[in-house]
Amino acid sequence: NKGGRPRQHLLSLTRRAQKHRLRELKRQVKAFAEKEEGGDIKAVCMTLFLLALRAKNEHRQADELEAIMQGRGSGLHPAVCLAIRVNTFLSCSQYHKMYRTVKAVSGRQIFQPLHALRTAEKALLPGYHPFEWKPPLKNVSTNTEVGIIDGLSGLPLSIDDYPVDTIAKRFRYDAALVCALKDMEEEILEGMKAKNLDDYLNGPFTVVIKESCDGMGDVSEKHGSGPAVPEKAV
Repeated sequence: NKGGRPRQHLLSLTRRAQKHRLRELKRQVKAFAEKEEGGDIKAVCMTLFLLALRAKNEHRQADELEAIMQGRGSGLHPAVCLAIRVNTFLSCSQYHKMYRTVKAVSGRQIFQPLHALRTAEKALLPGYHPFEWKPPLKNVSTNTEVGIIDGLSGLPLSIDDYPVDTIAKRFRYDAALVCALKDMEEEILEGMKAKNLDDYLNGPFTVVIKESCDGMGDVSEKHGSGPAVPEKAV
């Protein structure tokens, strides 16, 4: 460096400095990816990294990276972590402490961070998946992002059966039904394959519910916030 500061190692630089130093290489990789790999820069870079690890006999790290690339990383799925947290009665702070401890001791991210659990929870609760009624329901909003509803909303506070301090949570009937169907999605598709209906696997699907066959009992909407449905089903 002709008497100046010694050249710093690439990994010790800030992200901005790393980008500056590698800008020419980045252009070359991008050009190669667009020409040979359909523009998949990520695949090219990860393959280069894998080859570099294998060349240095760091096969364990290469195997872990390969597993992540193929969607089967060593870490637990967020939904599994959520189930562990719920079944072991861990508070958010207790789970976070366990997550940090395991990561520090093992050097791996086996458990997922809390924000990943919250995202997984949203996907598991009613109100996450979009759907539509055909024909559209009168006087009912087409918005399907309806999650947990206060169970007493719309009820007069003078009703004897529901004291003022009662805590109740419920879901809109149709949103809960869609959530149940999404839960059964894999089983439904497997059943279609077993019946040689592969041509129809990509949908679209129309779900028809026969009265009294949904198994959800009396879940009719009697006090606002959702579609008025019969005692059993639509």
